[in-house]
Amino acid sequence: MANALAHESSPYLLQHKDNPVDWRPWGPEALREARESGRPLLVSIGYSACHWCHVMERESFEDPAVAELMNRWFVCVKVDREERPDVDAIAMEAVQMMTGHGGWPLNVFLTPDQVPFYGGTYFPPGPRQGMPAWPAVLEAVADAWRDKRGEIEAAGARMAERLGSTTSLRPSPDALGREPLDDAVRNLRAAFDAAEGGFGGAPKFPPSASLLLLWTVAARGGSWAAKAGDMAGATLRAMARGGIYDQIGGGFARYAVDGEWTVPHFEKMLYDNALLARAYLHGWQMTGDRLFRRVCEETLDFIARELRGPEGGFYAALDADSEGVEGRFYVWTVAELREVLEAAAAAAGGDAPGGDAAPGAATAPDAATAPGDDAAPGSRSSAGDVEAALAWLGATDDGNFVDPHHPAPGLNVLTGRGPEPAPEVRERIRSALFAARAPRVRPGLDDKRLASWNALAISAFAEAGAVLGREDYISIATGAAGFVADSLMDDGRVLRTWKDGAAKLNGYLEDHAYLLEAFLKVYESTFDPRWFALAQGLGDRMLEHFSEPEHGGFFSTSDDHEELLVRRRDIEDHPTPSGSSSAAVGLLRLAAFTGESKYADAAESHLRLVAPLMGTHPQAFAYALVALDLAIHPSREVALAAPEAAASSSGAAPSPDAAASPSDAAAPPASPLAPLAAVVRERLRPGLVLAGSPGDGVPLMDGRTPVDGAAAAYVCERFACRRPVTDPAALRELLED
Repeated sequence: MANALAHESSPYLLQHKDNPVDWRPWGPEALREARESGRPLLVSIGYSACHWCHVMERESFEDPAVAELMNRWFVCVKVDREERPDVDAIAMEAVQMMTGHGGWPLNVFLTPDQVPFYGGTYFPPGPRQGMPAWPAVLEAVADAWRDKRGEIEAAGARMAERLGSTTSLRPSPDALGREPLDDAVRNLRAAFDAAEGGFGGAPKFPPSASLLLLWTVAARGGSWAAKAGDMAGATLRAMARGGIYDQIGGGFARYAVDGEWTVPHFEKMLYDNALLARAYLHGWQMTGDRLFRRVCEETLDFIARELRGPEGGFYAALDADSEGVEGRFYVWTVAELREVLEAAAAAAGGDAPGGDAAPGAATAPDAATAPGDDAAPGSRSSAGDVEAALAWLGATDDGNFVDPHHPAPGLNVLTGRGPEPAPEVRERIRSALFAARAPRVRPGLDDKRLASWNALAISAFAEAGAVLGREDYISIATGAAGFVADSLMDDGRVLRTWKDGAAKLNGYLEDHAYLLEAFLKVYESTFDPRWFALAQGLGDRMLEHFSEPEHGGFFSTSDDHEELLVRRRDIEDHPTPSGSSSAAVGLLRLAAFTGESKYADAAESHLRLVAPLMGTHPQAFAYALVALDLAIHPSREVALAAPEAAASSSGAAPSPDAAASPSDAAAPPASPLAPLAAVVRERLRPGLVLAGSPGDGVPLMDGRTPVDGAAAAYVCERFACRRPVTDPAALRELLED
């Protein structure tokens, strides 16, 4: 019989509904049962795309004998960390304090009063590599609870105090300055892997927030600009050519198990791909490197193709496993690659090995499903593509990937480190391999829509659409933003998760903060005042429900959230920006649009709390440092006023390099604001906000009118504006001044 998880909507919880463990979701019923029975809580936390979560389920949670022990001694609770980051954060901090490390699956034992007293991550079914067996752990904890319960409960107050350490932060008395930014780049430089990019060794995670920080520093100029840009560029190139990037279908895996970005941990998360798309976009704006633009677009195309629901929202993740094997969907033998590419060449009537492709019918699959669209319409596969592919993708008979649980020699994670073929050849190879792997059993899909992660994707599509002149991306962004506004918001407040037509759970600070940023990005890409109004409403509700009035900063949960052991501050920016850092960025940008100091004051109150930590620990506070950059530099506001007849037109326009993307040819006619908007967007300009007609309800647009019937640009600092200009070249000169 199914357990209580059968009534949940989380794909991760539903994966465990048929376990013999008497799992319950986190909530009043489980907590009441623990108090009334006197049994401790066994809280097991994971997420649907987690490989080792699946392993522990197969080894232990599906074993009736192990389940009997768990049910006898504990009240067993399953938590989806993506739905309940508040519960996960408390448990993770406790385990890290107790053991020195953390990860998922996360298995924590709590008193009936929710105080953690023992925990760890993955436990095997039998002793292995120094790890105790899970049944032995269960027995030892049960014995300790029976024999030493008083001691355990007496230690609870000390644990609760330690877990609330972020609430003890106090604001720095010093004025905010740029010293933390200089220290941060210096410390990132010390940790930088000059050979392979990134920071530190294996396992190596995409440093998304650090990359956004480095491009910000590079764009500002100054003594650290060149070094910051070099580190960001080298890291982006190394990741794009490694196995962590899906060379065939686009998109990034969660992390690389090695230090060279070759062998990924194969799950693909929405948040990683949304953040990295923006990092590559900023790299394109700063350097003009076409690799950066291509990877940005391929990553967004992957999200649109494989992580977008029919209602316009975005799914959470693709699993690491398919058919119970990690990475099976993505790995190849040399023989498989040869077979696919030779068959494609033969089907197209390809010439002799090594020859050039002759004109003929294209063999790529339908454009709606194939990755990339740069191949010439009349090109066809060539037998020479086989050797070009093997060299480019780094595939060898020995392979570079061995799953220790399912050893098979000669499996290759495809990289892009060899000589890259000509663009049309590269696209033929990708299309043929994409079509060949499509019939494989696909990785599992986590199809819940999380508000915060949707917001990250909305920001990426909106910003890229505006910068690259991709109206299709702007349409995807506005569609997703409309879904969130209509289905995940209630009276201006955000709900955390949506699935099968229903939204639930109080939104966290990150849900509100990420959406504030996203709605502002959509506003800047469309000039539709609806999005600005939604953003400002979120800013006001964040101040009302999440701010800490006495010492400043923000709590991760609202003032009407359920009561947990502690009410924490969310302050660290890895792997995603913290809710507090995002709130600071969004509120500072909102202040620039409105001129209202309350938003900037709230943002700076968080920065004063973490100021002593930022420069010393830049990877943990990279997005807070992005906010600090906004706080210490004067804002730059640009208002574009269109003639009344054209005021409803979008300001999006093809960028100066728009001819490079075939999709741009289908873009609708540009508005009168488009040439001026294109100048604003042609390079990364930290601290700049952009408004445009019609401007209803947007304070920055008050009093901004066209000049002699022509679209005009007003360049302002803190609402003090220069004389308006109508010529793009004159606007560029003002912005560069």
